Amino acid sequence: MFDAKAARQPDVLYLTTDFLSKVIENIPATIGVKEATGLRFVLVNRAGEELTGVAREEFLGKNDFDLFPEDQAAQFVARDREVLASGEMLVIAEEQISTRHKGLRTLRTVKMPILDEANKPQYLLVMSQDVTDQKQSEAALGASEKRWAFALENAGKGVWEADIANNSVFYSPMWKRMRGFDVDEEVDSSVAAWLQRVHPADRGRVQDTVARQNSGEIPHNALEYRERHRDGHYIWISSTGAADAWAPDGSPIRMIGTDTDITQKKLQEQQLQDLTHRLEIALRVSRIGVFEGNLETGELFWDKRILEIFGMSSERRVITATEWERAVHPEDAPRILLALAQSVADQSTFRERYRIVRPDGEIRTIAADAAFFRDADGTPKLIGVNADVTEEVALSESLRMANFLAEARNAELESAKARIESQSLHDALTGLPNRRYLDEIIARFAEKNQDSPQSGLAILHIDLDRFKQINDTLGHTAGDAVLKHVAKLLSEAVGVGHFVARVGGDEFVIVCLNQTDPQKLSALADRIIASVQMPIPYEGHFCRIGASVGIAIESGSRIDPARVLINGDMALYRAKGHGRNRHEFFSKALQEELESNKRIADDILRGIEQMEFVPYYQPLVDAHTHEPVGAEALVRWRHPTEGILPPGRFLKIAEDLNVLARIDRDILTTAIGDLARWQSQGLPIGSVSVNVSFRRLSDEDLVPSLRKLKIQPGTISFEFLESIFLDEFDDRVAWNIDAIKEMGIGIDVDDFGTGHTSFVSLLRLMPRRFKIDRQLIEPVATSQGQQRLVASIVDIGRTLGIKVVAEGVETMEQARVLSEIGCDFLQGYAFARPMPARQLEDWLRGAAPRTIGDRHGSRAASQ
Repeated sequence: MFDAKAARQPDVLYLTTDFLSKVIENIPATIGVKEATGLRFVLVNRAGEELTGVAREEFLGKNDFDLFPEDQAAQFVARDREVLASGEMLVIAEEQISTRHKGLRTLRTVKMPILDEANKPQYLLVMSQDVTDQKQSEAALGASEKRWAFALENAGKGVWEADIANNSVFYSPMWKRMRGFDVDEEVDSSVAAWLQRVHPADRGRVQDTVARQNSGEIPHNALEYRERHRDGHYIWISSTGAADAWAPDGSPIRMIGTDTDITQKKLQEQQLQDLTHRLEIALRVSRIGVFEGNLETGELFWDKRILEIFGMSSERRVITATEWERAVHPEDAPRILLALAQSVADQSTFRERYRIVRPDGEIRTIAADAAFFRDADGTPKLIGVNADVTEEVALSESLRMANFLAEARNAELESAKARIESQSLHDALTGLPNRRYLDEIIARFAEKNQDSPQSGLAILHIDLDRFKQINDTLGHTAGDAVLKHVAKLLSEAVGVGHFVARVGGDEFVIVCLNQTDPQKLSALADRIIASVQMPIPYEGHFCRIGASVGIAIESGSRIDPARVLINGDMALYRAKGHGRNRHEFFSKALQEELESNKRIADDILRGIEQMEFVPYYQPLVDAHTHEPVGAEALVRWRHPTEGILPPGRFLKIAEDLNVLARIDRDILTTAIGDLARWQSQGLPIGSVSVNVSFRRLSDEDLVPSLRKLKIQPGTISFEFLESIFLDEFDDRVAWNIDAIKEMGIGIDVDDFGTGHTSFVSLLRLMPRRFKIDRQLIEPVATSQGQQRLVASIVDIGRTLGIKVVAEGVETMEQARVLSEIGCDFLQGYAFARPMPARQLEDWLRGAAPRTIGDRHGSRAASQ
């Protein structure tokens, strides 16, 4: 029986027959269902009608012989029976169908059985996509390939020439590189050797094509097949060729052709096919949200994705039409409400783009697509999808604006050549003096006052905070307006007698001549920061930026212009590092600190080359038996003069140097080797977890580099801090995480309980386990409230099937309580401190004290 209350729940929409019927009806691909016995159609969607030109009523109850030419129908039915007999899904890459209004069309089709309760085929599901245009494009491309056959080597194509009579093949350098061979390497050129490298599943088809072309049956070939790369994996090859010499009997004696590596294309096609075959799953995990609106009651039922897009709580179940109208941007509301009313009146499709204002004030752009329908009770409703297209719109606008500015500036350059020299001392945008003028002013002042010990000057080096977001969101025109506004503010703030220059994109310098009073300079910097922070109106928007200020004072008879600018830059660096929207004075201590950081940075680069960064391991034990089950690899720096250094001494500087990825990789490589040695010795370490920086997850080379390591599935896991990213990762990060999981590498969440991860993000990530932060563990032995809190976290993990680790366990009493609460694993000083690999081996054999390790502690180790 239909449950009206359940149907109002967004998540249940996917589970109702009515809802799935609506989804199938609106899918652009053709979907048909046949009954298994007579193969008569019992369901055809709208796309099927549009493709074939056959009305739905004419489809129902008919079989293929009633609807299509006999030869086509016979082929369709043969494949139908093959699927029903095997019980397996059949993918038909290409088949022909005669339509009533479009002529002959080419389809890519998937057929699969729908089983009854007895696991017998009851229906046959057919899903087809019209690929006629794609195939026509491919045919046109094939016709042009012959004309360019001899030039393809220089175009990056692998060229081959087959001597059929002598059973040998010439391979070009590009052909060899494509397969991992050296250019000068001798490759067995026999057809048999080549066929041996062809994937077994493709070999028969390839051999058949080769035989047909050798016999002269076909004038040219076009093959897509898999071939074994030299390193062992398979790549997809698209091969085209044609005969250019023939024997007296008309059979070809020489073939020339080209090969292209289409591995990436095939991967993308497979991904698209997988998404098509998993319709309901795709809807659940896609970035598209589904909604249904009751036009009589004004109630809207949104799934969690739409709630997320609109910035509303995922706990909401029913949204009113009034709430939606309030969320529509005021400038778009009249147009959208009128279009919606017209669609409802006409019972036509509603397809619009409009902006919304989220509760937090953020403006997003929505693409909406909805259809009118009446349910079984005759209630008028709308069902459709919403997609957040903000980034696409912003990118399009940014590209349009960039193109506009490029054209405008090119024209301006042509007309301004005569004025360039006269304007060489000023910034064209703001009218302020530029860096060249600034250097001249300071040098002039230093020269003029070189015999005046009482003279002096100060510079305020100003950098705008959050300026890049203005350019990225509102365009460079808005950014230019902000820069002009700031230039005016600075000029008004300093008054007469001081000098303001624009020295970079969003950087300014104020020179205060004969002003060295720190209090007055501090007050000036505070006024500038406060004025810059005021909202800047721009075309209906309020731009909000900040300012960081570095102050350097130079006095005496020997003023060094270059030094004072460098000192101001150092002070600015400190201000930005301490949180921005503040000012800092240059000092000797600051200089010494920066110089010290530079020395550490140089040492880090040298240490990477000398393999001084090594893993220390802290065991992970079973919460009930206290037997070791794994270990966490924690980075240490074996410094040649200072000994073993904890991460707190070098990680921040290493991150600034952008070398964390190299350190992570070295630790991972060493950990893989250590684990293999331990397992070969029969030591009870099943896996090792390695801390990985968030920046690595945005690295497009991460997954290829991991594949080269050939990590055994289940032996390695990556730990990520919950507080860093779990609610913020983008498509690249999400893709890398999925790929990491596919390789059998576990995902662990560290410091769980200290961040703000939503359950939606936790479900998206589905880690292998998460670690409860030591701050929550420390009072667990004495506080019942803390015990309840930890127990609730354990319940979350148990519900989601995620193992729970308690880290920072210092006492056996804590261990006992955590075991009773239900933690799966424990880690901390109560069992062992972090230690080198050899020491861990002794510990595992019982030859070392159970509290040995370095002095830096588990928390410092995981930073």
